[in-house]
Amino acid sequence: MSRFVKGLLKKQLEKKYEGTNEFVVLSTEGVSGNDNNSMRGGLTEKGVAINVVKNSLMRLALKEMGLDNAAELFSAGPCTVAFGGDSVVDVAKEVVDWSKKIKAIELKGAYVDGEVLDHEGVVALSKMPSRIELQGQIVQIAQSPGSNVAGSIVAPASYIAGCVKTIVENAEEAA
Repeated sequence: MSRFVKGLLKKQLEKKYEGTNEFVVLSTEGVSGNDNNSMRGGLTEKGVAINVVKNSLMRLALKEMGLDNAAELFSAGPCTVAFGGDSVVDVAKEVVDWSKKIKAIELKGAYVDGEVLDHEGVVALSKMPSRIELQGQIVQIAQSPGSNVAGSIVAPASYIAGCVKTIVENAEEAA
């Protein structure tokens, strides 16, 4: 491959991964065509894209993008990059699920917020709550004190209303 073509491919990788600072790297070597197509279709439904990349060009593109430490994930063997979804946790969950279904898939690592994770890191990442789940937990935590205060305010008022009702009922019976 000529130097000019390599430069074009590197620029294309930079453009494709521009703004992406979280991704999972895996090896799909040995995956059959049917399994590959079903995996790609399943991942696309979840908003996750995967691309097989040439390691040397990806390393150059990452260095150009300022993600130097992510280049170590592309050291040897064929590499596939999985990215997209709502967060890298969603991507990791989907990739780990597919690696359980298709034994030929090998998890190589992930790049998250400037940190490089290994195989075990990807599995741990897949067990974390997703962004939507975390937002739900935060809302629940924020609402708990408010509902406790509202319950404390309403409780004495309902007690007084019950007392007034009993007094009214007793006064009606006496009359």
